[in-house]
Amino acid sequence: MSVLDKAIDKELEEIIECVPIFKTKKEKEKLLIVLSSLSLGLISLSKACEIMDMDREVFLRLLDAINFDFSYLKENDIEIEKSFQ
Repeated sequence: MSVLDKAIDKELEEIIECVPIFKTKKEKEKLLIVLSSLSLGLISLSKACEIMDMDREVFLRLLDAINFDFSYLKENDIEIEKSFQ
C-alpha cells in the first residue's frame, strides 16, 4: 500500500468515525454507502430501507435529522412539476 493510499484510508476512517448516528464502524459504513447509492439513484428508497433494516418512516426521519436531501426527479422533471403549480 502506498503512502497516498494510507493517507486516504486514514481520511476515510476519520470520516466514518464522524458519523453520529450509529455506534459500530460497519453500521456507519453501511449508512454512508446507502446514502451515496440513494443520492446517485442506484437504489430506491425502499431498497435503502431494506438494507438499513428500517421502516420507511424511521429512515425518512433519519434522513431529515441529518439534513440529507434527495429526489428522484431530474432537473427537467422539477421544472415540469413547478409549471403545474
